[in-house]
Amino acid sequence: MKRRNLLATAAMGLMLASGAFAQGMDKVKACFVYVGPIGDGGWTYQHHDGAMQVKAAYGDKVEIQYQESVPEGADAERVLTQMALGGCNIIFTTSFGYMDATNAVAAKFPDVKFEHATGFKREHPNVSTYNARFYEGRAVQGIIAGRMTKSNKIGYIASFPIPEVIMGINSYYLHAKKVNPDVQLSVVWAFTWFDPAKEADSAKALIDQGVDVIAAHTDSTAPLAEAAKVEGVIGFGQASDMAAYKDGPRVTSIIDNWGPYYVKRVGALLDGTYEQIDAWEGIAGGEVLIGEITDKVPAEVKAEAEAMRDAIAAGTYHPFTGPINKQDGSPWLAEGQTAPDGDLLGMSFYVEGITGDIPK
Repeated sequence: MKRRNLLATAAMGLMLASGAFAQGMDKVKACFVYVGPIGDGGWTYQHHDGAMQVKAAYGDKVEIQYQESVPEGADAERVLTQMALGGCNIIFTTSFGYMDATNAVAAKFPDVKFEHATGFKREHPNVSTYNARFYEGRAVQGIIAGRMTKSNKIGYIASFPIPEVIMGINSYYLHAKKVNPDVQLSVVWAFTWFDPAKEADSAKALIDQGVDVIAAHTDSTAPLAEAAKVEGVIGFGQASDMAAYKDGPRVTSIIDNWGPYYVKRVGALLDGTYEQIDAWEGIAGGEVLIGEITDKVPAEVKAEAEAMRDAIAAGTYHPFTGPINKQDGSPWLAEGQTAPDGDLLGMSFYVEGITGDIPK
């Protein structure tokens, strides 16, 4: 077949595929790429729970495929290519570091829909992005941390120096400081999403510094396991409820509720309403949930934290409301001013009062 005819045939195939999406589909193959194992108890566990919600919602109309523990980089591009060739209609890539691989493979398979979690690049019409406003949950945690610390030293285990993580650190500190002017924050950078040994070492380092409240932006339960070894140290569940530690150090949690988004997006393929989007929901939209606050938290502190949660949900309070200065003392937000989303999505600085540098 001549090259000209090959191109025409390929173009017709893409037109037919596009038409199928526009008209709806009888069955969807939905595929998921995970950065960790589904048993991590945190980030990947919650994404996989979302995938299972899709299966529960649509039954035989959907086929689920997933691959665990895919490294960010060249391996991700290989896995995505295999999934696209294997008939996946929609592929959810569930870690920030998959961003470039997602867009690179999407360019080669315009008839496949790609959804990238926590990223910002949508270089092709078949790439959508979705995120959650985790910083809203950090505000609630900060209230509890500031009220409950006895050493006035709180800690944060950070994964990578990207805006998503930095805005969480800032929100956590600002709200702890709001209720406890004497609070000090220590940040340990683990440079991993999922590595229980590194996460445990990070928790130990914080505890050795006198920290008695630990938050984490990593994927496993290891920080809570370390906190459980030391009397008086408390912490928070991250990404999932981490309910196994509710009788121990875990006082509440941020729960990433991806299921409704996944159900909606696969449903849009089934009914023919699918379109490219950039989604960023939080407590109000139900993608960020605050887990049960345990009895370790005094009733008045629990009420204060729940009031913060409810105000954020109602839209009457924004966690980044001025006056707020940057770490160097320069003004960022004036009195009553709230942070534009663009500032948050590009955040590369600590707020005033946090010591230490953000790694480059």
